[in-house]
Amino acid sequence: MGDPGDPPDGAPEGGSGSDDEYRSVVFDESFVRAARIQELSASERLGGGWAHPVRRRLGLGTLASLPRQALTLLLLIVMAFSAAVYFGVSAPQRDQGAGSGTQLTSEFTALAPAGGTVAAVDAASPFASLGAAAGFADGAAGLGIPTKASTAHFSQAEVTQALLTVQSYLEVSELSAQTLTDGATLPVRTLLAPSEQGQFDASVSSPTDDQHHALTGWVVRFDPARVSLASDTVKVAGTVRIAELNSSMLEITSDDTLVYALRPAVAAGTAATGQVSLYTVRRDVRMDLDRTDIANGQLRLIDAVVQAGPTACGAAQSVYLQPLSAGSTAASPGSVDPANHGQPAWQQCGVLAATPTAG
Repeated sequence: MGDPGDPPDGAPEGGSGSDDEYRSVVFDESFVRAARIQELSASERLGGGWAHPVRRRLGLGTLASLPRQALTLLLLIVMAFSAAVYFGVSAPQRDQGAGSGTQLTSEFTALAPAGGTVAAVDAASPFASLGAAAGFADGAAGLGIPTKASTAHFSQAEVTQALLTVQSYLEVSELSAQTLTDGATLPVRTLLAPSEQGQFDASVSSPTDDQHHALTGWVVRFDPARVSLASDTVKVAGTVRIAELNSSMLEITSDDTLVYALRPAVAAGTAATGQVSLYTVRRDVRMDLDRTDIANGQLRLIDAVVQAGPTACGAAQSVYLQPLSAGSTAASPGSVDPANHGQPAWQQCGVLAATPTAG
């Protein structure tokens, strides 16, 4: 007997006798997903509101046949690429001149008193001993800021604005009593480009003698518990040089000799006493400014070379400069041992030359 599942008359001629004849019209899952029309479900047909038993699918073409994970990954890639293009186009642009990633490097040389003893000066006229030929003037008048200048790629207006910023920095960093003895640091910080403010903040919070974070590389300052100003006047003999580092960066260098009249600190409300002495600082400072810096009234300190005395050669100078008071003595610098790696190579000491006298 035949199989109960076979047709009574047997399999049709030329047929397989099974479902094989329908295999050519059976569609796999990818084909179904790619179909442009979709039959309504039973609940949708019962609910009514459909004019036709089928609805059109949104045409995604080849994407409709991709696995869900692949579609998700593709979407993330597109979003990331779009974000990169957007931020690349919309981010503010800054001149990429040389020095844009630099930081301040400072070097300090202590100057011991000539003859070993610090001389006192007349408190009523502390600067009388300065020779006129040395070119000293009072405060900002001695900085030597050019009045008119231009360069190949910077106009006179741009250079003038840059020099105003430089003058502001020099005044607050080496002439202002707020900085010298009152401990102010914000006026200097606001004049620094954002790229250097972090380094400056670290120098304020954790000053150290590592050539990059000595606070005395950024400013002239004295310990108010030890030193007070005997005169509001600072004598200055300085020069300012202007050059182009490249077509988008100005390089301005100031070289100032500053003479301060100091006396030992006294308690608040107490009359000033103690002998007055002179303290001399030479600051050779290089500053870079691109056009964004000029427009913002900011600059970048690149190098600061400081010589100061009379002071003791071994005194720590990263937080405050350490002047010796009148009558104090200090040993002359000893010999330097190049084999002594325990002493930083950049730390130097010399002998302060005699102060130029009035002719």
